[in-house]
Amino acid sequence: MSIRLLKYGFIDNHSEHRWFNPAKDLEESYDVVIIGAGGHGLACAYYLSHYHNISKVAVLEKSYIGAGNTGRNTTIIRSNYLTEEGVKFYGESVRLFNQLSEELETNIFFSERGHFTLAHSDATLRTARWRAEVNKHYGIDSSVVGPSEVKAACPEIDLECGGNHPIEGALFHAPGAVARHDAVAWGYAKKACQKGVEIHQNTLVTGINIEKNKVVSVETNRGPIKTSTVLSAVAGATPTVLNMVGLDSPIDIYPLQACVTEPMKPWLNTIIVSGSLHIYVSQSSRGELVMGASVDPIEQHNTKSSYEFVSGMCDQILDLFPFLSSVKINRQWAGMADMTPDFAPIMGTTPVDGFFLDSGWGTWGFKATPVSGKCMANSIALNKDDSLITEFNLNRFEDFKLVGEKGAASVGH
Repeated sequence: MSIRLLKYGFIDNHSEHRWFNPAKDLEESYDVVIIGAGGHGLACAYYLSHYHNISKVAVLEKSYIGAGNTGRNTTIIRSNYLTEEGVKFYGESVRLFNQLSEELETNIFFSERGHFTLAHSDATLRTARWRAEVNKHYGIDSSVVGPSEVKAACPEIDLECGGNHPIEGALFHAPGAVARHDAVAWGYAKKACQKGVEIHQNTLVTGINIEKNKVVSVETNRGPIKTSTVLSAVAGATPTVLNMVGLDSPIDIYPLQACVTEPMKPWLNTIIVSGSLHIYVSQSSRGELVMGASVDPIEQHNTKSSYEFVSGMCDQILDLFPFLSSVKINRQWAGMADMTPDFAPIMGTTPVDGFFLDSGWGTWGFKATPVSGKCMANSIALNKDDSLITEFNLNRFEDFKLVGEKGAASVGH
């Protein structure tokens, strides 16, 4: 029995405090307007209010909290990236995730599992060694292991992969973890609301007004809002918002699909990823296998799921784990992945004064939730890019200074 239950269980008139602010009318003006009540937008609102004392903030969400990619991802957390910029950025995110339950006073079900990126050829093994050396250089725990180490960590795996793609080794990333995605969003929302941040659900942004290249107001389906600062954190809807301020980006939108099986007794204690097979799998705290593949090959703005995805993915999963042939798929879904040419995010200031961008997250957005919120809050408060995200600015595409993260981001999730 928990101490909390003992404390409050016998109080007849006890009621819990609201996690989020009740629905109310929009105020005439706010210091900051954040478009998108997903993990990134809510994290930014939290860090603005708690660390910069900027609490006159409105978070506008066209649907409900966590309705977008925050509620549609597969919850993998890691920092074993390929570039200096990526390793430093995601290393800070993993550090923040480790203390997030305590900071937000919310159980986010953070569980460190270890993360294996399988190598099925000499070429993929060379890339694994490259990533391991870059990771070690920046203090990230990663190493190349052989097939025997993979088998020891996951006895159920077929190292021969049905004779089609034998496992030659893997990049092992010990800090690899999972967490509950909706709990992360709810925790940030709860703590932001405690500081006076307002979250307005079912509020669609229809326009952003610019005067002399500066943000002056936001138009919504519930009326206008005066503000000098807007953050767009809308993932797959980024091109739509950019059109409102007359900006363009190289972002393309592709569906990213995933699925879960019926619950099983715990057997998969780690995270298994194969870029060659385009699959990844982990087991949730409820016993479901959470599985996914790479983004769909055709650009489209929708969240439809398909039979082709689940049948193709299961074919590859069964090469690794033949004993799963009788396990049922319970449900499948899709999110809209905002992909960039260099597989790195677009963050920070923009050519429009007062308009900030948190986008280009593709398949790797959830694992960046705390660090993106912290960096965007710092950037807004100081009106300049945080030092961790200077290389992720939109202007890198004009300056031809791409980050080049595809080798570590394409299906690593």
